[in-house]
Amino acid sequence: MLTLAEKIIFSVATLVSLYFTYKGVTRIIAQIGSGQGKINWQIALRRLPELTLRMISFQPVFRLRFWVSLLHGFIGWGFLTYLVINLSDVVYGYTRFKVLYHMGIFGNVYRLLADLMGMAIMVSMLALAVRRYILKPTHLSTRDATLLNPKARKGILFDSAIVTATFFTHNFMRMTEESFHLAQKGHADGWQPFISAASRLWAEWDANAQMIGEHTAWWISLGVVVAFLPYFAYSKHMHLFFAPLNFALKPERKSIGQLSYINLDDQSIEQFGAAKMSDLGWEQIMDSYACIQCFRCQEVCPAYNTGKILSPAALEINKRYHLKTGGTDVAMLDLIPAEAVWACTSCGACVDICPVGNEPMRDILDIRRNLSMMESAFPKQLENAFKGMERNQNPWNVSQNDRMKWADGISVPTIEQNAEPDILWWVGCAPATDSRAQKTAQAFAKILNAAGVNYAVLGKNESCTGDSARRAGREDIFFGLASQNVEILNEVKPKRIVTTCPHCLHTIKNEYPAFGGNYEVIHHTQLINELVGAGKIKLQVTSDELRVTFHDPCYLGRHNREVDAPRDALKSAGALTIEMPRNSAKSFCCGAGGAQMWKEEEEGTARVNLTRFAEAKSTGANTVAVGCPFCLAMMTDAAKGDGGLIQVKDVAEIVAERLR
Repeated sequence: MLTLAEKIIFSVATLVSLYFTYKGVTRIIAQIGSGQGKINWQIALRRLPELTLRMISFQPVFRLRFWVSLLHGFIGWGFLTYLVINLSDVVYGYTRFKVLYHMGIFGNVYRLLADLMGMAIMVSMLALAVRRYILKPTHLSTRDATLLNPKARKGILFDSAIVTATFFTHNFMRMTEESFHLAQKGHADGWQPFISAASRLWAEWDANAQMIGEHTAWWISLGVVVAFLPYFAYSKHMHLFFAPLNFALKPERKSIGQLSYINLDDQSIEQFGAAKMSDLGWEQIMDSYACIQCFRCQEVCPAYNTGKILSPAALEINKRYHLKTGGTDVAMLDLIPAEAVWACTSCGACVDICPVGNEPMRDILDIRRNLSMMESAFPKQLENAFKGMERNQNPWNVSQNDRMKWADGISVPTIEQNAEPDILWWVGCAPATDSRAQKTAQAFAKILNAAGVNYAVLGKNESCTGDSARRAGREDIFFGLASQNVEILNEVKPKRIVTTCPHCLHTIKNEYPAFGGNYEVIHHTQLINELVGAGKIKLQVTSDELRVTFHDPCYLGRHNREVDAPRDALKSAGALTIEMPRNSAKSFCCGAGGAQMWKEEEEGTARVNLTRFAEAKSTGANTVAVGCPFCLAMMTDAAKGDGGLIQVKDVAEIVAERLR
């Protein structure tokens, strides 16, 4: 179809375009490579089947905003399809041979797919353009008080406009070119319904005009792609390449909240945490290029939802915009203010909801490491908790000699009294020292004793797991506590560990392996379920109507994917369970995680625990059930402010009340 001169022009233009695209991509790769750590390419091979499924299904996108996600899905599927279609069109331009068209049923399906996908892409792009530029939903932007690169507020809209115009034009002209091709043949193609319909517009044109139309449409269709490619490396739509790489190469995590190990015995380490972007891991830098700027993470963030200035989306966007102009040599506090850093509850909702696997929570906790360990710049309210963990191995600063006072009058064997238990019960600091949480420990002990479980506790040998210290950036305190606890646990050699705190469960299960501690760890609601299922405890259903809504602890439901056990235990106790709108892995935080338990909330429009309690109250339940001592404290506080009409109880308390 093309003349020799046109072939030369197109070839040269394509090579020039690819050269500048290559320059842009290598710049990005160099920036990613400047981050900490090394890429493990072997992981990508193992993940190839899962990655292929993700790319075909676009499953992560559909967890929020279904219909909008479907439109984005059509564009994504279209992008994959058009990689093949465009190569076919280039071959046609050079040879006038329609590759893949004349291959029997395969060729028929190919033409049908190209036709339907082309139309789906254009409709989706128009719909999304109307949504972004006319309807302007508020969740596609951030509040003025939130730090966002000045160029980003207009740049995101401009970027989307360029991409929309380019790909709409490309698709429209590609289908137009094909319609001229059909018009020259003089008949429709049942496998290309939309293109066949368009071909009727040119059916009466003379052959020369039809050929010129096809020729012109071919040039515009592929010309805009060639012109756009160098810009592509600077646009947010690089996520089309880096999102798959994110899934393929991201280091393996035991859970979304597992943090990287720092060996404090290594005297050569000069920097703890992230003071600059270059202190982040390479995968954290790549996150900014994988980001699709959809603001889903912001939409589920409890801090942002209650009026704080934290936006995980703004952090990733700020990283990206600075990388465009200034590289990685930028202070992290120029990308996110300290107030926003300390507003994070480490609930993991931003990581869990991200359709491309980004981890803004890790950035925030790495910034805290730098602030706490390198600069001692942490909220002063945390000092008491830090001192308690350093002096008495618990943030309540209660003497270790009083660690077993909660069990006064109850038969609770220690490891010294029962050296070969089937279950080692890790009680946790709150159930051992906090007056309200102690009722959970007492209830669980009652259940274990009623079931005749062979168990023991560490007693005075049990210390804080260090979760709050680690989430507050005090890796030194965490390192000491973790090392001490692993040494004790390895001496005990527990068969199974049960915890009455999801934070303890998470830390022992997912973070202690880095210290040489590998154990089977379960939550107390899981063990309760086992005991009920085995018939070891019998529960009686009372005449009292028990309408319960269960608040999923972030570190149980989201971080460790256990959502059924608490509900099953409640149902066994005869409770009518009523779900809150945000439940299971999509639960809304109580506000205590990420060391928030030990400090005041940052300024906002509402408190996180009050927001969550209002959601629980809206269900009409008379009891809010929890499975975490932090959640218990926060929900109890909210209930008191509401007049105390709704009870707040741990699942263990509800079950223990109904023991026969």
